[in-house]
Amino acid sequence: MVQQLPPQTAKEIIYPDSDGQPMSDNTKQFRWIVTIKENLEILFANVDNVFVAGDLLWYPVEGNNKIRTAPDVMVVFGRPKGDRGSYKQWEEENVIPQVVFEILSPGNRQEEMTKKAIFYQVYGVEEYYIYDPEDIKLTGLIRSGNLLEPVDEMNGWVSPRLGIRFELKEDTLEIYRPDGQKFLTSVELDQLREEERQRAEEERQRAEEERQRADNAIAQLEQEQQRYQALIERLRDRGIDPDQL
Repeated sequence: MVQQLPPQTAKEIIYPDSDGQPMSDNTKQFRWIVTIKENLEILFANVDNVFVAGDLLWYPVEGNNKIRTAPDVMVVFGRPKGDRGSYKQWEEENVIPQVVFEILSPGNRQEEMTKKAIFYQVYGVEEYYIYDPEDIKLTGLIRSGNLLEPVDEMNGWVSPRLGIRFELKEDTLEIYRPDGQKFLTSVELDQLREEERQRAEEERQRAEEERQRADNAIAQLEQEQQRYQALIERLRDRGIDPDQL
């Protein structure tokens, strides 16, 4: 009698949500990652199918959990917002993240950044931006066919996909939305909200004072009318017709 062996079951592949690497090496790098990610989320808050993430592992190939990277910031057009443990491309209708950002720190090695550039080129990224906050240096690469080609002049460059504009100053990078508003840090955004709240409160107080002055003027007018009517009545009591005066 021949004994049949049970068919082998495919081993389940685990796609970890973390690569064990820190999100940033220092506060400046972290601040820039958060600022770009949060401002892009604000920019596309009312657009349903734009997904923005920071430090999220991207797996482009089903069945291979070794092919992966975690962009500091990535933007995916055509995918809904929502929480994810990682971005498994085959579960996202095979939509490739179109725009990625990397913020450099002193700990970034050239070899590591070269591998990332190759990864983004091979797996279809359209726009790749690298910012070095220490040297105030911004590099942009835009897809041309199968290659990511460097942008000749980044100062004043407008992202084709995002519509944001980059302005390099002596001491920092400034990024502007299509409506001209500058990307702000969370502290600057909170300060702006507080200024708006104070302006609204001042406007409310001015409106209240104007209303009070209007109420006082109406009350004074009513008093004048009452005195006038009283005078008319007194004249009539004395037999004087006010209409004949």
